Amino acid sequence: MIQKVQARNINLRYLIDNFGLQRVRNSEFFREWQENLPEVTDSEKQLLDRVQDIYFNLVDNPPVLENAVKLTIISPILFIAGLYESPFQVKAEKSITIQEEDEGKIIEGRIDILIMKANLWVTVIESKQLSFSTDEALAQLLTYMLAEPDPETPTFGMISTGANFSFVKLVRGETPQYALSPEFVIRNPGNELYRVLQILKRLSKLSD
Repeated sequence: MIQKVQARNINLRYLIDNFGLQRVRNSEFFREWQENLPEVTDSEKQLLDRVQDIYFNLVDNPPVLENAVKLTIISPILFIAGLYESPFQVKAEKSITIQEEDEGKIIEGRIDILIMKANLWVTVIESKQLSFSTDEALAQLLTYMLAEPDPETPTFGMISTGANFSFVKLVRGETPQYALSPEFVIRNPGNELYRVLQILKRLSKLSD
């Protein structure tokens, strides 16, 4: 009998034990968030400053739920990055399933936002409400990334609580390996959304 498991109930230990997932700490593994980043224009900075202002307004009026984060923080950043425009395709709440070969289990879940280009996955985005940490969403995001249909292509993801942003790279191969970027925090001095935008734009170019 096939047992169904929800992706939101998966933890890192489960992925390590059942998929052989390995974390890579070598900074050379995930250079894409560090190198060849595009410039942020003055007009983009102005828009991102407004998004930062929206965040502080949200914080002043709790509770801030996941849908509010997607609507007021994530969606504007994707718009500024040009990820709603051709040749990109946006899939919201996309269903995924992963069949475990030996355990008779199927993992099911829904990706919050999937950015695609010519049927290649560009970025998988998992958003949570402000009270969450990005660590709590990591296993769920990696589960979705393991479902990417092309095992030869590295997959990139972003976790955001609206306050914190972290990028993930997964290489499937014979043994799936992943690495994380540092966490970018919207309330830090300056505006770290500038770097978030740069990384999103950089990752979107990798499938060209």
